[in-house]
Amino acid sequence: MAARRYDPERRQRIIDAAIRVVGAKGLAGLSHRTVAAEADVPLGSTTYHFKTLDELMVAALRQANEGFAKVIAARGALEDPGADLAGELAGLMGEWLAGDRTGVELEYELYLAALRRPALRPVAAEWVQDLAEPLARRTDPVTARALVALVDGICLQVLLTGASYDEGYAREVLGRVIG
Repeated sequence: MAARRYDPERRQRIIDAAIRVVGAKGLAGLSHRTVAAEADVPLGSTTYHFKTLDELMVAALRQANEGFAKVIAARGALEDPGADLAGELAGLMGEWLAGDRTGVELEYELYLAALRRPALRPVAAEWVQDLAEPLARRTDPVTARALVALVDGICLQVLLTGASYDEGYAREVLGRVIG
């Protein structure tokens, strides 16, 4: 591969490659070397842009978090005070889980990696906060956090058991929490 003097897209290609590596090999397969090979960049490029694997994982998690945020933004229903909040949340989860499950699994793998990697915790907390904020405007802060926990729980159960997502069940239990 020829050396490139100016490559403004390289950092993004490295993040994209890290996401692909985790998607294919899990977190255990993530290293500067595997990401450099996947991104087709010199090893020094990955360590230049991301001094540690934790820095790279933070960037990957931040980008992965954008997946659910995009689903929420596209529907815009959480902002509509007249919309059925339980129905909208259940629909959002259905939309998210109906897409490429690899992407959702990857988000949760990175999200749960925060249990062992403190550097990821602020990004995981951002995900919770980014969902709780619009929900709190429709309910209250305590209910909003309970709804986020329930969304996480339902999604994790679907991913871990391989079960089909049951939107009716989700709507009912979310409705119970909302009151």
